[in-house]
Amino acid sequence: AQGYFHDDFLKHFVCKVSRRAPLINRGYYVRWKAVDHCLKQFFHATQSCSRRQILSLGAGFDSLYFRLHAEGALGGVTVFEVDFPEVARRKAALINSNTCLKDINLVQPYAVFIRSGHYNLIGVDVRKEQEVEVTLSGAGLQWDAPTLVLSEVVLTYMETQWSDAVIGWAAKLLPQSVFVMYEQIHPDDPFGRVMQNHFLKLNSTIHALKQYPDTVAQTQRFIQKGWEKCVCLDMNQFYFDLLLEDERQRVEGLEPFDEFEEWNQKCSHYFILTASKGSVTNQALLTLAKGKLVSLYQTLTSIPGGGAVLFGGRTSPLNPTDSVVCVTFDPGNEQSQSAVQLSFRNMVCTGTGPKPRWRHTSTLICYKGPHNVPTFVCFNQMTVVGAVPEARHSHSACPYGGGLVIFGGLGKGGRPICDAFYLRPTLSGFCWETMNLHPPPVPRYSHSAHVINEKLVVVGGVWLQADGVPGVAVINLSTGSCVEIQLDTSSVPWPLMLHSFCSELLDSEGSEMVLIGGGGNCFSFGTHLNLHPITVDLRP
Repeated sequence: AQGYFHDDFLKHFVCKVSRRAPLINRGYYVRWKAVDHCLKQFFHATQSCSRRQILSLGAGFDSLYFRLHAEGALGGVTVFEVDFPEVARRKAALINSNTCLKDINLVQPYAVFIRSGHYNLIGVDVRKEQEVEVTLSGAGLQWDAPTLVLSEVVLTYMETQWSDAVIGWAAKLLPQSVFVMYEQIHPDDPFGRVMQNHFLKLNSTIHALKQYPDTVAQTQRFIQKGWEKCVCLDMNQFYFDLLLEDERQRVEGLEPFDEFEEWNQKCSHYFILTASKGSVTNQALLTLAKGKLVSLYQTLTSIPGGGAVLFGGRTSPLNPTDSVVCVTFDPGNEQSQSAVQLSFRNMVCTGTGPKPRWRHTSTLICYKGPHNVPTFVCFNQMTVVGAVPEARHSHSACPYGGGLVIFGGLGKGGRPICDAFYLRPTLSGFCWETMNLHPPPVPRYSHSAHVINEKLVVVGGVWLQADGVPGVAVINLSTGSCVEIQLDTSSVPWPLMLHSFCSELLDSEGSEMVLIGGGGNCFSFGTHLNLHPITVDLRP
């Protein structure tokens, strides 16, 4: 009624129309808009396909089919709505009693309560995979046709083992599909605790929050359950990064509004997710505005003249990239306290580049020429001799002596390694040289390292030893001697996890280092990320 979105059929499925606060109206609007955005992306990506399907899980009394039908958006699209038999029975009765809705359906006697050319209402428990497969097949769902699976705050009310199973069977049975999910996140802050208590009072526990508390965990969840790609945004990201400014201005002008804190907190505690299987539906994923990159385990290498080069990374283990992106920044006006502005530019590359990869290293070295700010990348095959180090990832590589020194990493069979190699420059290229370390340091990976005064200083990482976590290993690059030093973390008031982090030296003498980020998933116990940067005093 306030003009947030248009749906003439919604009034037929609600008990009564009541005026709500502007905050509530905006909350329902952004949910509706996010789902509608994903639907339109799917329709666009699959427009050349003769048969397309929407499978709505826990559809309840949603008016989605009727709205899309009225918009003329269902060309070649068949909608399958699934819910508990009793819910489907009540919805079928409501539709059959309404003259505005009744003429589009045919009542069936068993699990398929309504079936027509483009609409099927099915009563079945989605936790029962075999029953779901048989019933949907009987209703005419074609498993190999491009399909959008929709779940709006549905699966989280199941025990997590069941919701995981649903996500898994959808990936297994639908080879060309996109899964769209809207649910809650961030259960442990004050807003999240109030949110959980509200649903507890309604006897509707939000189960998935415990195991998947944020967008990163939800993304990993879908990848682990068989989906090839996944993009998950909280609703602040969706609202500010995917909605056009004109649309935001239209919505913000509909009603007087002064609940900004509550609005942003609400949006930070819900997400919209798209996960895909197959080449066609990959195009239906949420896509951030141009210039914003969403990937993991890429490298970012500082370059002369300011800025950095970003190379590689992945969105999922099945989707690595070989892109080379120049990143520059404008620090803004200190007096006006304007924000730092980042810009991203794909670099023009010639020659045969490296294959797509992630968890690699990239190091800037000067070979027969001065450093220049790059405007393009030319890949050249260099002459490299010597015994090539064992293949590895999650290692470190630091500039040293005109070449570089690599240390550690995860090697063959998933075992950490502790060797070090010097890539020494020669007149014709480079030469690998094995460094003899004594005593050998403890094998580790996902650490950081810097060369300071002929010493390789290795910080943190992951090792297989049970007694504590890696501290600092100091390797003399001239003699090969190695010393392990335990870090005193007693002044850090939270569990300090020193993997998947980055580090920088704070002075030219290398006496102090800052560690930024780090942490990750702790099995099924939750996700822990280091809360703030910390400094490490490296003086003797």
